[in-house]
Amino acid sequence: MEAPGPLLHVVLFEPEKAGNVGNVARTCAVLGAALHLIRPYGFHLGDREFRRAVMDYLQGVELHQHDSWTAFQSALPQTARVWAFSTHAQQYHTQAGFQRGDYLLLGPESRGLPAWLREPLPTLKLPQPGTGRSLNLSVAAGVAAFEAARQIEGW
Repeated sequence: MEAPGPLLHVVLFEPEKAGNVGNVARTCAVLGAALHLIRPYGFHLGDREFRRAVMDYLQGVELHQHDSWTAFQSALPQTARVWAFSTHAQQYHTQAGFQRGDYLLLGPESRGLPAWLREPLPTLKLPQPGTGRSLNLSVAAGVAAFEAARQIEGW
């Protein structure tokens, strides 16, 4: 019997910080999620900061690199469900109804997902009742991925 594939996919659009991507990779390894990186990046995968953050977890991650948003879209299965995360969304991530194999899309640290990319997609937000502008990318990815995994696995 063929393996069912990754529990979910975490997608980082034009990530800027090596340490954040390393931390997201660790989260993906722990959850059995695939990690997709969409260029351009603000760092190199060989950067010291990336290696320090990811430690030895990268070997446990199904890593996909895409040259552009268009290349990423071309690689998606026809039945793929892509959820965009943005502070501009109206619906909370806990209301999504995630399913095995869903794609969780997060934008770059300094600016988030551009409107042209997120507006055609179902868009979710994380609760942020405090005064900060937004969560750190790796924290947001972790919160989103663990809630998706909780819904999928029924924890």
